[in-house]
Parts: sequence; structure tokens; C-alpha cells
Amino acid sequence: MASMPDMTPHSDHSATNRPVRNAADQYVHELAELNPILATMIGLPVGQDRLPDLSPAGQEAEDNLRAATLARLVTLESEASAAGGFADADERRCARLLRERLEADGAYSAANEPLRAMSNIFGPPQRVRGTFLLMPVATADDWAVIARRIAAVPQALSGHRESLSEGAGLGLYAAPRQVETVAGQLAEWQTAGSGNGWFTGFAAAAQVPDSLRSDLERASASADAAVASLREWLLSDYLARAAGTPDAVGPERYRIGARRWNGTELDVTEAYQWGWSQYHDIMAQMEAEAAKVLPGATPPEAMRYLDEHSEVVEGVEEIRVRLQQLMDRAMTSLDGTHFDLAAPIKVVEARIAPPGSAAAPYYTGPSQDFSRPGRTWLPTLGKTSFPLWNLISTWYHEGVPGHHLQIAQWRYLSSQLSLYQTAVGGVSACSEGWALYAERLMDELGYLEPPGARMGYLDAQLMRAIRVIIDIGMHLELGVPHDSPMFAGLTWTPELALEFFVAHSGRGREFLQSEVVRYLGGPGQAISYKLGERAWLAGRAAARAAHGDDFDLKSWHMAALSLGSLGLDDLADELAQL
Repeated sequence: MASMPDMTPHSDHSATNRPVRNAADQYVHELAELNPILATMIGLPVGQDRLPDLSPAGQEAEDNLRAATLARLVTLESEASAAGGFADADERRCARLLRERLEADGAYSAANEPLRAMSNIFGPPQRVRGTFLLMPVATADDWAVIARRIAAVPQALSGHRESLSEGAGLGLYAAPRQVETVAGQLAEWQTAGSGNGWFTGFAAAAQVPDSLRSDLERASASADAAVASLREWLLSDYLARAAGTPDAVGPERYRIGARRWNGTELDVTEAYQWGWSQYHDIMAQMEAEAAKVLPGATPPEAMRYLDEHSEVVEGVEEIRVRLQQLMDRAMTSLDGTHFDLAAPIKVVEARIAPPGSAAAPYYTGPSQDFSRPGRTWLPTLGKTSFPLWNLISTWYHEGVPGHHLQIAQWRYLSSQLSLYQTAVGGVSACSEGWALYAERLMDELGYLEPPGARMGYLDAQLMRAIRVIIDIGMHLELGVPHDSPMFAGLTWTPELALEFFVAHSGRGREFLQSEVVRYLGGPGQAISYKLGERAWLAGRAAARAAHGDDFDLKSWHMAALSLGSLGLDDLADELAQL
């Protein structure tokens, strides 16, 4: 095995052998000044009482910073070439990542995508609300900062509206399906907080002096009013003008989106066909597993049986506790056997997502100093009863050994690598690919023994394969193959995609409907899971073949998690060399 990178954090950013990493970190700090949500996410003490300018002027400022950073990178690449190459592999990888990400983000902005940005999970309003869930709330001083930031919500949402209005002036709209979905989410925000609005409910939890209480109540009422105003404008003005905007983005916009989420120029024909091959392979595995669950049952029948006859956790707090226990046990069991984990990484929290979230569980990373731990979030969708069989694999994905081990390890190494490689320059295919690999790893290691857990894993795998099929199929309006068990010869539409999903999934229609809307609002993201997992598996197989009997899986895991973010242009090759 290749030697594992030094995993001892250090803070020497003045070293002359890391000019690209220094430039990348300078970019992060300058970007954090423009986008304080980013600062909160990664734990930089910058602008914690501010929100970003979501207007076209704010986007222009980010574009200018990106262009200046890219120009600086060109100079550094030229200097490195003249000196015979980069000082080390981390410097080389950082340069590759920085260039690819800056160019991908530049193409996204040049296509005016921020002027029609609307999504049930990736949109500006969701980012604004989400930042408050990451802020410290222990002291009156913490709440004073929150109060000032809540007071900035109306201006931030007004900036988002300004961007959408400018897009409308150019004839660029979000599709009506996205508008209606986001308006529905905003309606849930309005009725949260005991009917007074989400921000009012959030602020009501503060234990603060009366003077600060008044500031919080005034700011949160204004923020909730701004949410109501944005929703009203979307429904009364924007939606009518957006009428006729197709859900499908078409080949050029899909190419830009796929590059942004995957870090490669995608061969969509190959990916679509591979998605179908994965579908057929996983379906065969599910049929065999269904027979173990209930002899003679089809996969849907077996999953319905598990819903009714396997373990069910009753209560929202009870499922949170159970998921916490699942992650804690995995952490204890895997550390020292399949991973070597530093102390700060060993803390992760299970949380319940706020109302008005998209249906899918998600993860938020720790702050740079680990004062805020990594967290997994479960949207309940109003439910209080939770079958466990289809959550076990998902929490290996979201928590341990999935997102948490990768993102927390990156945070731990951010001073050795760079903030950019470990916090800002993330590529979905790298992180989601690892998390899907982590689910497979737990299957390989025998952790899916509880009744139904392996069926839950296969159900999740099938969902990710179907994502490849329908994401590409819907956006490019491709035909359904003639050997498909449903809709053969028809052209993919969101309606067909939902019915195909419902027929093949153990998840409910409401969840799957949210998923389809999500894919339509983030073209190219849904495919990153399986395509990323494919790269992780290819890299591991190549490394194992190269080292033969000397291959050590634990060492490979830690070396792989110490590379920082990589796009699909590089991921499999870099993993193969470990």
C-alpha cells in the first residue's frame, strides 16, 4: 500500500510549497465574506449576523471573485510548470479541483441559472433557513447574533426575488412544478411555530433577557412576514408568467448541471444504459432477498410485509434516539478495525429535520473546530411511526461510515490540505459516492443482519439506479427501452417517472413525489450517487489488484478519506494509486 498522508492537523499556511492551497484558502475566506452562510457551514468566524446578497449584484460579486481566483491559478500553474511540477500530490490535486470547480461554477452562472434557481432542497430560501440550525444557541450573546441575522432575512429573500424577476425579464423561469412545490414548503414554514411561523417558533426557544427577547420577536415576525410575502409573489405573479416552462432542462443545461454535480463531462448515453444495467442487476438481488423475507413474495410484497411485521419505532424522539444509537454502535465497532478515527470525528448527532423540509434525510458537517458536531437529519413528514428496516442502511449512508466519516475527516485535515478541498470545493459524486460505497461496505462486513435491513439496503440501491434512469430520461426526454417492465416505448415524463418509482420502491408516494421534484430542480445531482459509487469501487478494485495480498482495506480507507474532494475526472484514478 502507498503510505497514508500525515493526518496530524497543522496551521502553517505560509509554507512556500503550497501556493495553490494558499490561493484556494484565500478564495474561501473571500467567498465567506460574500456568503456568510458558507462561513457558518464550515465554522469561520465571519459575518455570523449577516446573510448573503441573493440579488444579481451578489452573484456578480461572486463571479468577479471566481474570475480573479482563476486568473491567479493560471499564474501559479505556469510557475509550477516552469519549476518542473507541483511540490506534492496534495498541491497537484488542489490545483486540478480548484480549476475544475471554478470553471463548472462559472459555466453555471454564465448560463444565468442563478436567475431561475428554485428547488425543494437546494434553493436559496432553504439555505437561508438552514443556516440558523447550524448556529450556536447556548448563550444570550449567541441569540443576539441570531437576532441580527434573522433581521436580515427579509433583505435576503428580497434579493432572491430580485434575481427571479431579472430572470423573468430575460424569459428565464423555474418550471411551475418547482414554484408550486416551494410555495407549498413556504406555507408549511408559515404554519410552524405553533401557527406563528417558523422563525417565530425558532426564536421562542431562546432563554434571554427581556430586551433581547423583544429584538428576537420583532426580527422573527418580520422574517415570517417576508416568507409569506415571497410565497404570495410566487403564486400571484411569478407562477402565471412561468406557465409553459418545461420541467425538462434539455441537453445543454443538463450538461452544465451534470458537470457541476459530478466533476466530469458526462457521457449521458453510457450513463443511461449503465443505469438500466444496474436496475436489472439490483432487481434480481431484490427478488432473491424477497424470497427470504416472505417465501413466494415479490419485492413490493416483501417490503409491504416488512412495514407491517418488522420492528417499528413509535415516536419522533424515540426514532431520533434509535438512530443515534445506531451511529454510536457503528462508530465503536468500526474504529480500529476498518478505520482509524481521530477523537473529534467520533461525535455525531441525530436530529429531526424542521417542518417544510424535502422528504430525503440529509447530513450537515461539523464546524472547523468541531464545536458543532456533524449531524444527521430525519424529515418525519408528519409521521410518528417509523419502520426500522428501511432506515438502517440509510443511516450508515448519512452518518457512520458514510457522510460523517468522510466530511469530518476532511474537516480534521483541512489545514494540511486546504479549506477548499475539504469544505467548499465539494463534488457530489465524491461525497455521495462514498456514502453509497459505505452502505455497500456495511453489507460486505455483515452489518445488515436485522430482519429486513438488507432489503432496505437493496431498496436504497435500486432507488439510486432508478435516479440515473429517470433523471437523464426526464431531462433529455429519452425513450423508455422496449425491455422495460413498464412504459416500454414511451418517452419519460415526471408522471411516468413517479409511477415507475412507486411500483419499484418501498417508500411512500409522498416521499417519491418529493424526490422526483428534487431531481427536476437539480439536474445531474441525482445521478451522482451511483456514478460516484462506481468510481469508488473501481478505485478500490484497482488498488487491491495492484497490491495483491499486501492490500490493507483499513489503510486504503484512511488514505482515500484523506485526499479531499475529487471530481469524477480524477476520483477512480487517484484511488487506484493508493
